[in-house]
Amino acid sequence: MNKKRFAALLAAALCISALTACSQSSGTSPDPGDSSTQAKTSAGLLTQIQQRGEIIVAVEGTWAPWTYHDENDQLVGYDVEIARSIAEKLGVEVNFVEGEWDGLLAGLDAGRYDIMVNGVDIDETRAEKYDFSTPYAYNRTAVMVRADNEEIRSMEDLDGKSTANTLNSTYANVAEGYGAEVTGVDDFIQTVELLNSGRIDATLNAEVSYYDYMAQHPDANIKIACIDPASTQVAIPMRKGEESAALLEAVNAALAELGENGTLSELSVKYFGTDISKEQ
Repeated sequence: MNKKRFAALLAAALCISALTACSQSSGTSPDPGDSSTQAKTSAGLLTQIQQRGEIIVAVEGTWAPWTYHDENDQLVGYDVEIARSIAEKLGVEVNFVEGEWDGLLAGLDAGRYDIMVNGVDIDETRAEKYDFSTPYAYNRTAVMVRADNEEIRSMEDLDGKSTANTLNSTYANVAEGYGAEVTGVDDFIQTVELLNSGRIDATLNAEVSYYDYMAQHPDANIKIACIDPASTQVAIPMRKGEESAALLEAVNAALAELGENGTLSELSVKYFGTDISKEQ
């Protein structure tokens, strides 16, 4: 996608935002004393972002290689670079706000963030609550166990076993779906600690996250027991509704260009060692 085409798509998205603002202004007026409500209802989210000159992006910052801190404590990762690229195409700066997984979607609900770029899988429950961009990555879920564990060899073997994951994550839902008892944790590092200490039988996470962890910890006493045969779609969630319509169009246009010019593939290979931007 060339710059002229992207500019045309962005202009169309702005028109949608303007039309949304007009339709909202013809409805019931908000409390005139509530300036924040007036601001949110008088302009679409894309317009708000461009007026403030920045897009607020929610990330964990502790989940390599998606979003994490390098040896210089700089926020880096696959999703960090994707968010920066999207912001550049929208013509704004990016403001990353870090937090624990379970609080990020709640913050999106509350309007503290514009979007969340943190390896978010699309599932039925989330799709009912949020508008998602087109998928920009495809993920396979791996079951990780201690190296000496021979009891878990398939997804069905999770029945009755103990696992740990961030609550409300896709991985926790998959584990529970196979009959496992899930303990809630804050991040992937905690799950590995619980696994190494023998306090849980297994943990579920992205296959690529396992390989990244092993690259950093080659002596770690864990292995992949099995992999869920179904891959998941990774996309960018935002609040559902007309307020986000123009932003969704603009984000999708940016992702389309990043896919067409090879950026998504290059970033995938850079951070994961393989191209996860295409469904396998």
